[in-house]
Amino acid sequence: MPAFQRYQYAFAAHIRNPAASPRPSGVPAARMRVYNELLFNNLEGFLLACFPVCRKLLGARAWKRLVRAFFAQHRCRTPLFRQIPEEFVQWLAGAAVERPDYLPHLAHYEWVELAVDTSTATSDAHTFDPDGNLLGGRPVLDPAAMLVAYPYPVHRIGPRMRPSQPDEELTRILVFRDRDDRVRFVVLNPVTARLLALLSEGNLSGREALNAIAGELSHPDPGAVIAAGAQVLEDLRSQGAILGSARD
Repeated sequence: MPAFQRYQYAFAAHIRNPAASPRPSGVPAARMRVYNELLFNNLEGFLLACFPVCRKLLGARAWKRLVRAFFAQHRCRTPLFRQIPEEFVQWLAGAAVERPDYLPHLAHYEWVELAVDTSTATSDAHTFDPDGNLLGGRPVLDPAAMLVAYPYPVHRIGPRMRPSQPDEELTRILVFRDRDDRVRFVVLNPVTARLLALLSEGNLSGREALNAIAGELSHPDPGAVIAAGAQVLEDLRSQGAILGSARD
């Protein structure tokens, strides 16, 4: 390897992890420190904007240790700054670092808001009827929506609520953009989550999906399931999570 490339690798290695990689010879310590602080603070700034709750729960010192470990260990696969939080979530899920068990799930929950907010997924207004029949037709979900599930109640975690173990039942949440492009969160019960999972495939009518659920539940009165499900669908349409029914 040419000398200038060896120098570049040494320079970058020291910036990533000053404690483990020596400063390249000939570089004044004060000037090297400027590079170290500039790049680390830049990275931390992107993460702080996405994960304020994680940082608050960990505290300043533990948070900086975590970010430093991410900076030193992870190799990002994208040059886009706004995708750094997603890289952090992926790294945190498998990183051998000291942190609460709930933290990777909380970080994912915080990142989902950014993912939905910046999603470029859209639906052509000509492809659905906003007033269409949601039982007889195929309900169209907000294309930016994400259906997520966590073993911890991530929406309630905070300084006064730090779970020590997972819940017996998953916390299921629908995250979507409403008609005003605001990101919204709806906590779902298992049946509603299953309904939305079926509808997200795009090939079932509301009635067909609800009949499938009634069969899965071995419910003695499928009509009751359909009636209750129709109300759920209408409520989600009023909130903007369902855009309408597909035009054939």
